[in-house]
Amino acid sequence: VQLQASGGGSVQVGGFLRLSCATSGSITNEYDLSWYRRAPGRQREFVASITSSDRTRSADSMKGRFAISRDNTKNTVDLTMYSLNLDDTAVYYCHAYKDYGDGGEFDAWGQGTQVTVSS
Repeated sequence: VQLQASGGGSVQVGGFLRLSCATSGSITNEYDLSWYRRAPGRQREFVASITSSDRTRSADSMKGRFAISRDNTKNTVDLTMYSLNLDDTAVYYCHAYKDYGDGGEFDAWGQGTQVTVSS
């Protein structure tokens, strides 16, 4: 199983980026998908998630600026980021999770993509 994140790069304050995480078909449709990030010198933090039933949630500091979506035709989970600021500089990771209900679970991370915001 692979999660392949892409779309990171360098952008100026106030700019826009869209990150994409490629998954397999079953993961895209049936798993809870999330984005996390880790800024230099800081712990990993939750960014946004979308459940298998398309319920979305985002961190308070990113509400109104970041949006998570699932594209079942492309098998991706995307993170669209607007109004980027310096604090958004981080490595962004996608994550997939499923509780199988029988004591087993699936928990996988992508390799991360760097986002750098400059003034």
